[in-house]
Amino acid sequence: MVATLGVPGLHFHDLRHTGNQLAADMGVSTKNLMARMGHDNERAALRYQHRSTKGDRAIADGLDALVQAEWGQDDEEDGGAAGALVPVA
Repeated sequence: MVATLGVPGLHFHDLRHTGNQLAADMGVSTKNLMARMGHDNERAALRYQHRSTKGDRAIADGLDALVQAEWGQDDEEDGGAAGALVPVA
């Protein structure tokens, strides 16, 4: 079957790993990954959760949204000065 696809080094488990890594990148919980893969412990499921640029971007965007929402509330209350974040060198 792998020869038919033209990917000689591909193993079935590679497809399983890729599919579950993509699901983890979408933010699927460890419990849902465990159910999807048939794992009964978190350690096995964590093998599919790698650090990714997409995950980093989701975290940064989520934090930015929280800060922007908070700043928006501050702007209405006191002109935006209170609670402003200041870069530290």
